Parts: sequence; structure tokens; C-alpha cells
Amino acid sequence: MPHPRPDALDFLLTRRSRPAKTLRAPWPGRADLEPILRAAARTPDHGKLEPWRFIVLEGKALQRLAALAETRGAALGLDADTIEKARRQYADAGLVVAVIESPKDSPKIPAIEQTYSAGAVCLAMLNAALASGWGANWLSGWASHDRVFVEEGLGLSANERVAGMIHIGTETTAPPERPRPDVAAITSWVDA
Repeated sequence: MPHPRPDALDFLLTRRSRPAKTLRAPWPGRADLEPILRAAARTPDHGKLEPWRFIVLEGKALQRLAALAETRGAALGLDADTIEKARRQYADAGLVVAVIESPKDSPKIPAIEQTYSAGAVCLAMLNAALASGWGANWLSGWASHDRVFVEEGLGLSANERVAGMIHIGTETTAPPERPRPDVAAITSWVDA
């Protein structure tokens, strides 16, 4: 017999990310962030490989990444608006958790399942932050996929990549609801 959790289901049915550009101080401290990290780490992980890790970015680290985004964007010949958007993603933030996909060699667990697990960690962290009362957003952007940026800026090894940048802070504006998928249109029921 199921044991419903209507409060949890209601949260999931009404959850809404908060735009990172609207997040402000106060930012979560270590004591605030640790349960969020623990909740994210409870993500399904076939084979218990832990094919992901976290890098908590604050203060000077975010300013360093903002400068690196500007330098890398120029080196790549990106337009000024694209560079500025990436720079501001770090310069205007107060706390970002980089979720790093860190795949493990496994004869049983395909790499794609490890990638899915890393994505699931991002969503679990986002939902845990929102459930804790913080505003939060899952971002990536071109810099997150640039090998020079992630290796120099985050110290990633050659086999690692950024699954997501989870921005967490105090929300200043609740965004309006947005259109959601028509579940009936995307669902097939198969009974034979």
C-alpha cells in the first residue's frame, strides 16, 4: 500500500527555477549548503560509482572565472554580448555549485547511464535548494563546455565535464508560471 507524501508531490508539481540574475545575498553558508549537497548525492547511481563530484564556487573564485570567461571568449572570437553574458554569469553570482560529471570505468554501467546520473544530480540539487527556501537555477553556457575554461578554471581532468552550474541565493522576484508540456500529448499508454 502506498504512503503518499502530498506535500512533496505538491512541491514537485509547483516548483519553478528562479533566474540566476535575480538571485542576491544572503547566499547559503556551508551549514545551509551541506544538506542540499547530501540530498543531491542521493540521486540514482547505478553501480554506486559516484560518477560526479561538486565544486562549490564563491567570492574570488567566481570573479576569477568571470575574468577567464572574458579572456576565453575573446580568444575564441565570440561576440561581445555572448562574452558579457558568460562573464556576468560568474561575476554577479555569490554561490555556484559546479556539478562535475566524473565517469568511472565500469564493465557493467555504460557511460551514458553515468551521464544521466550526473544530470539527475543537477535536478536533485536544484530541487533541494528550492525546497530549502533558496532561489536556484541550473545553468551551463558555452564556457562550461570549453575545455580550456574548465581545465584552467575548474581543474577538470580530460575525462570530466560540467553537467551544470547550480546558482543558489536569495530570490528577489518570483517569476510567473510558464507554459508546461501537455502530458497527454507526450504520453503513450501500452498495455499489450
